[in-house]
Amino acid sequence: MFKTVVRFLMTIIGFVAGFELFKAVIPSVVEATGLTVPLPQDIWLQIMGGAIFGLILYFISPALIDYTGKLASWIDSKMKIIPTQDIILGGAGLLMALLISGLLSFSLSRIPWVGPYLSMAVTLLLAYLGVTFVLNRREDFAFLTSFLSRRPGTAQQSGKKAAPLSKILDTSVIIDGRIMDIGKTGFLEGEIIVPGFVLEELRHIADSPDLLKRNRGRRGLDILNKMQKEMEFDVRIINRDYEGLTEVDSKLLKLAKELEGLIVTNDYNLNKVSELQGVNVLNINELANAVKPVVLPGEEMNVHVIKDGKEAGQGVAYLDDGTMIVVEGGKRHIGETIDVLVTSVLQTAAGRMIFAKPKSSSAEKVVMK
Repeated sequence: MFKTVVRFLMTIIGFVAGFELFKAVIPSVVEATGLTVPLPQDIWLQIMGGAIFGLILYFISPALIDYTGKLASWIDSKMKIIPTQDIILGGAGLLMALLISGLLSFSLSRIPWVGPYLSMAVTLLLAYLGVTFVLNRREDFAFLTSFLSRRPGTAQQSGKKAAPLSKILDTSVIIDGRIMDIGKTGFLEGEIIVPGFVLEELRHIADSPDLLKRNRGRRGLDILNKMQKEMEFDVRIINRDYEGLTEVDSKLLKLAKELEGLIVTNDYNLNKVSELQGVNVLNINELANAVKPVVLPGEEMNVHVIKDGKEAGQGVAYLDDGTMIVVEGGKRHIGETIDVLVTSVLQTAAGRMIFAKPKSSSAEKVVMK
């Protein structure tokens, strides 16, 4: 329906344009050739010109509509990587620059010969300087950007509720992908920030000649794209870099200190370094371990032993959530499903390990006693 209406309007525009064009051209042609054209014939020529232009636009309008749609989609995809706050700040800087150039142009345009050209050059120069000046000092306008990124329901109420801290994603947590599922549940508050150097590292991984690395990098880029389209909160890309630092982890720590935000990661080493430097961290693995079912010593479980362990006689099984169970004396039960008795649970930042022994062996010891 929309394309039909646009096609109809373009046909009318073509008819009017052709009619007016022939109306302006015919008298000139008649005057130049010395021909005498009666008034009715003159009008019919103008109508014929309008009909020709109208038909031309009627037939080419579908292609023009499709091309315009593709162009709009391309511009929209490019604009998505620019944070909304940067667009607003850049527009404000441009507006101020144009106001100043308007005052200067009034005087410059009075200069003979070069006045108009000088005025145009000054306007373009001031427009560029206005935008770059504001964007290079975006940190100084943090009070405005935080207000612009605030959503209903997260705004402070009479100063009693503090604004949620920004969450800065590292490469590992983006590739992992669970951050998107956590975000959908509503447990994350505040703005999600993806640094430009992290995005650049993802791009390098996606271009790696190694197939596994390439797939991981492309998965990370796909996750980011879905987060920007499907998440209800802001996913902002900050194009800020630190020339003196080469490692991505060091840049993340510096950015987190500047923004006073939290680093979201799966990297155990980054987690420890962040704690030493006083930067708060959200570790997805720790969250996953925290929500796993609690297992206490003395509980009985039914597991399937699939391989031998590191120590002699040990067998290894796994729960549905991936938790490893080390079964003492379970090597002889590899390939079997047996009942075990939990003896201890070891909890670390890297995960949870459960130690158990076959229930039958514990029963045999009781009988022997």
